[in-house]
Amino acid sequence: MAHTITGKKQLLTRVRRIKGQADALERALSEEGDCLAILQQIAAVRGAVNGLMAEVLEGHIREHLGDPEIDEATRSRDLDAVVSALRSYLK
Repeated sequence: MAHTITGKKQLLTRVRRIKGQADALERALSEEGDCLAILQQIAAVRGAVNGLMAEVLEGHIREHLGDPEIDEATRSRDLDAVVSALRSYLK
């Protein structure tokens, strides 16, 4: 996956931000924080994960499915794998 290696620093920054948001959510729950603040934190974590998923998915589609040199059998297998990952993610 060349696109994840190329954007490794940016992706890791996103993951660390998500980790920080999840830690803040855990603290808020442990300290029995305000319900609305907790809901906002949950929404922030979800948005951050969605953004990460979109970035990696876009890179994968552009690098792998969009490559004109890929044969149809490989493209079809890769497309099935992407659809499977999306279905799992959207459950």
